[in-house]
Amino acid sequence: MKIVIIGGTGLIGSKTVERLRSKGHEVLAASPNSGVDTITGKGLAEALAGAEVVLDLANSPSFEDKAVLEFFQTSGRNLLKAAAAAGVKHHIALSIVGMERLQGSGYMRAKMAQEQLIKASGIPYTIVHSTQFHEFMAGIAQSGTSGQMVHLSPAYVQPIASDDVADVMAEVALGAPVNGTIEIGGPEKIRLTDIVTRLLKATNDPRQVITDPHARYFGVELEDNSLVTGAKARLGRIRFDDWLSRQPQQKKSA
Repeated sequence: MKIVIIGGTGLIGSKTVERLRSKGHEVLAASPNSGVDTITGKGLAEALAGAEVVLDLANSPSFEDKAVLEFFQTSGRNLLKAAAAAGVKHHIALSIVGMERLQGSGYMRAKMAQEQLIKASGIPYTIVHSTQFHEFMAGIAQSGTSGQMVHLSPAYVQPIASDDVADVMAEVALGAPVNGTIEIGGPEKIRLTDIVTRLLKATNDPRQVITDPHARYFGVELEDNSLVTGAKARLGRIRFDDWLSRQPQQKKSA
């Protein structure tokens, strides 16, 4: 079976490609670097020819409100048009747990727009809502940093390892469309302030975490459970501390 992964060279994409190829499938890792551009449409028809499944893992290079909305709308329309022309039988997209609760964020509004295009396309689909990845916790810490202080919301997070996400994406690619949404998250629910404190301690980072209920996440304030899954979610197996213990650590430069 031919499977096309848009964003197939990224964190989740590359791991999903590996899993599907190991099962004997023909997998095309599509990206602008490989000549497939969902914004201009260049290379899309050729890439999707003969494909049964498409996974959309592309992300916007800009998080500015107008730019990110234009990215997901343009990319989504071009990809869905090409998928329909190619006779794709299953369109899969990776999105965000809690996205619908965080519509004050331009990024979350853009993801909502992407999902609406998919649902209206007429192509059988599955949307996977994931919690934040272990690998992006350092970036979240950086976004809240001012000097030696890291201002973060005390809201709960439920981070998931990229390996667990890739396992699910590969499984969904080989399964039937649900024409709806499934949720995935990590195996533990932790306050954002606590998990970043663990990260900084493990990496000998001298910054201090400050609990700030008004600290913003993708431009919006969080409630306690804005970023955690519902009761029916599928949970990953890799805990944050276990993942962290396997990372090559380098002492932060002063």
